[in-house]
Amino acid sequence: MKIGKLSKRTGCSIQSIRYYEKEGLLSTTLRSEGNFRLYDDEAVKDLNFILRCRSLDISLAEIRQLKDLKYRPNENCQDVNSIFDKHISQVDLKMKELRELKKQLKYLREKCSDKNIVNECGIIQELTK
Repeated sequence: MKIGKLSKRTGCSIQSIRYYEKEGLLSTTLRSEGNFRLYDDEAVKDLNFILRCRSLDISLAEIRQLKDLKYRPNENCQDVNSIFDKHISQVDLKMKELRELKKQLKYLREKCSDKNIVNECGIIQELTK
């Protein structure tokens, strides 16, 4: 199948498909007589794997590692779990940072009323300090 059909089957943009190819995450080995890239069902599976990983905010480097591990099915899952443990720790850190950001935003929001004029805005005054 050509790239347009692959895009429709997976919901992935043509631009993203080309990017994943450039990054070495998706390979194409076949070409048509007109030199178009051709994709098979394995490419659909690989692209869906990549898209699922991206939906979990897994980095391209981590996806590359997971794909390498996927093709070594008899190995222990320790490396897979290590990738996910690291990713979970990163999510925990982001959540902590977001809670702190929310706290700061709420503090600032309490500094101003809709009845104030901008010249009296506590938020602007706090940000100007």
